[in-house]
Amino acid sequence: MKEFINDEIKLVIGAGEYVNNPGWIHTQEDELNLLEENTWQKRFNKHSITAILAEHVWEHLTYEEGLKAAKICYEFLKPSGYIRCAVPDGYFPDEDYQKIIKVGGPGPIEHPASSHKIVYNYKLLTQLFETAGFEVKLLEYCNEDGIFYQNEWDGVDGVIFRSKKYDPRNQGEKLVFPSLIVDAVKP
Repeated sequence: MKEFINDEIKLVIGAGEYVNNPGWIHTQEDELNLLEENTWQKRFNKHSITAILAEHVWEHLTYEEGLKAAKICYEFLKPSGYIRCAVPDGYFPDEDYQKIIKVGGPGPIEHPASSHKIVYNYKLLTQLFETAGFEVKLLEYCNEDGIFYQNEWDGVDGVIFRSKKYDPRNQGEKLVFPSLIVDAVKP
């Protein structure tokens, strides 16, 4: 059965147990696999999705898998549709944070970070989505010198909990657990 909601389909990939985006379709890997186009074809028409949100998902794919996933998403997005993607930031200058987000993660296999396959920085993530045909807007990120930048973005277009904007850990003077966040827009 194909899913339609008021002609506007907004989708959360790898939603986990949290519902930070009410009214969006929340999915898990077993029901919508980023790497298996047939799971998309069963639920959606090509060029039918307005927005896709992926918070801390892409780092669980290799670069090649991430590129394949981006290309599949591109096919199902409407023109001007977008992927709001958040991943751990490889340029955030905190040693403990970097230990947590590293490839393979910090410890036991049951820890979610143990399946990290890549650490992104804004250049690498931008390159991935541009290679798939997207135009990329940086929302929150650190540069090579570890300086944090935040551009205006609206949670109505997809809430990223692990962000400067929404994560209570990041509301004080010191940034504790930021994400690299982009909007990859289909022209």
